[in-house]
Amino acid sequence: MHNRSISRIRRRINRKIFSPLISPFYIDYNPDYRQSIFLAGSERSGTTWISDIINHKREYRYIFEPFWPAKVDICEKFRFQQYLRPENQDRYFIEAVEAILSGRIRNRWTDRYHRRFIASKRLIKDVRANLLLKWMHGNFPEMPIILILRHPCAVARSQLKKATYWIPDLKEEFLSQEELVQDFLNPFAEEIGKAQTAFEIHIFRWCIQYYVPLKQFKRGEIHLAFYENFCEEPESEIDRLFSFLGKSYDEGAVFKKLREPSPVSREVSAIISGGSLLDSWREQITDEQIQRAVEILRLFELERIYSQDSLPDVEAVYDIIEAD
Repeated sequence: MHNRSISRIRRRINRKIFSPLISPFYIDYNPDYRQSIFLAGSERSGTTWISDIINHKREYRYIFEPFWPAKVDICEKFRFQQYLRPENQDRYFIEAVEAILSGRIRNRWTDRYHRRFIASKRLIKDVRANLLLKWMHGNFPEMPIILILRHPCAVARSQLKKATYWIPDLKEEFLSQEELVQDFLNPFAEEIGKAQTAFEIHIFRWCIQYYVPLKQFKRGEIHLAFYENFCEEPESEIDRLFSFLGKSYDEGAVFKKLREPSPVSREVSAIISGGSLLDSWREQITDEQIQRAVEILRLFELERIYSQDSLPDVEAVYDIIEAD
């Protein structure tokens, strides 16, 4: 039996056994997808933390990571990191995503952090949808999309601390998707296939997750937010975020959220332990690993954004977006 078929069977069993059957009771009465905001990023990049900032007034129904096939029935046929060409019009994908964006999805997993009884707007947060963002923008063009970036070494360190048993399969997640390889990954496929250590694999994974959307979008189509700037320059980063959304915010409530750990933070996270939000990852990453990360980033020309420095080069990001 093909590996993908086996994986699908395992996901189905997992949903049936481990997924609770009943979602919390609430009313979501406006199915217009334009009443949704989509927040994307990689695992451990601060997406839940930033979603709390956006939803500091609790005005949104919060939909948590709907693109996990093992947890959500309507995404059963999605890959774990699904790529779709912008022109793809497959009705299965369109109908599944429309159900999510319109709020017709009800699932114990996706509703696990929702706390509002009546809602007419949605904030959808996911860490497995970066490769879908341009396709989503083309099919649902009036929904604001936010992409969170964080230093790949910080992300890799946090991912490895969270689950040392989990090492992504880059071939299964990415190289097995023919269109993704044809459109973006062919120049890097050989090097991706050579990745050996867990750290290298996580860095390559971060590069793929961000290289694709950064090469697809143009300035103004998507909002790029930077974890490090929320730590170091929160006023300007928050202003940029809410200006993009066209919304005002309660300054006191927002800055309170900045100081609070997200629901998925762990005891070792810097925001709980009191360590540096910006540099705590350096305590457990060697100089050799940092150098190796920069070498991998350079393959994708992403070292222009993140290198050995902790802070991103924001203008370099927009240079990449506008290169084509």
